[in-house]
Amino acid sequence: MEQFNPFTLAGKQILVTGASSGIGRGIALACAKMGATVIVTGRNVERLNETLNQMPEGDHKAISADLTKAEDIQTLVSQLPKLDGFVQCAGVGSRVACKDINQEAIDHTMNANFEAPVLLQASLLKNKKINKAASIVYIASIAAWSPSMGNGVYSASKGAIISYAQCLAQELAPRLIRVNCICPAMVWTDLVLQDGVTREDLQEDEKRYPLKRYGTPEDIANLAIYLLSDASGWMTGSNIKISGGG
Repeated sequence: MEQFNPFTLAGKQILVTGASSGIGRGIALACAKMGATVIVTGRNVERLNETLNQMPEGDHKAISADLTKAEDIQTLVSQLPKLDGFVQCAGVGSRVACKDINQEAIDHTMNANFEAPVLLQASLLKNKKINKAASIVYIASIAAWSPSMGNGVYSASKGAIISYAQCLAQELAPRLIRVNCICPAMVWTDLVLQDGVTREDLQEDEKRYPLKRYGTPEDIANLAIYLLSDASGWMTGSNIKISGGG
C-alpha cells in the first residue's frame, strides 16, 4: 500500500529564483528531494550549477538570468515549461539611514526586491506559463512590519511585495492559483554577514530569540514545501511569519 503524503511534490514543475545560494538554494534542494522537477535561476552561473549538482537525480535545469534586465526575463520565460509552482526568492539586502537615502539606494533595492519579481510574474502570466491550481510563493520578511534602524528602503520593498502578492492572490483565485508570502526573521545566509557585522555579533544577537537561534535555509524550505504542496490547497493571500518566536 502506497504511503499517504500530502506534502509530496512529485510530478510538479517548480521554478525557484535566487537559487544560487542561501534560502533560494535551500528551497530548490528541498523541492527536488520531495520529487519535483526544479528549474533554478540566478545571476552567478558557477554557484547556480553548484545548486544543480547537489540535487538528486532528475530532469532539473539551471538557467542564468539577471531579473532586473527585461531581456533576461524574456529569455528565461521562453525556456520554461508550464509551472505548477514558483518561488520568488531573488533579492538584495540594504541598510541605509533614512537621511542618506538617495535615488541609487532606492533603485538598487526596489528594482531587485519589487520591480523584478512583479515583471517576471507578469511575463509568466502573459505567456501562459502558470498551470491551473499552481502555487506561487514570495519570500518577503518580517522587516515589512518590524522596523529597525537603516532598514527603511529594504522594509518598504518587502512591504510592497506583500501588498502586491495579496492583490495577485485575488486575481488568480478564479484559476485556483494560490499566492502566499513567507516572512522570515533573521536566517543564516551570506546576506546577514554584510555591512561589517561579524558572525560573533550575530551569534550573540540570536540568543534573544525564544528558540535561541536564527533560522536556517532548511527551516524556510520546509514551509515552502507546505505552500507548494496540495496540503495547503485552501490557503491563499496569507503572510506567514517564521521567526523562532521573535
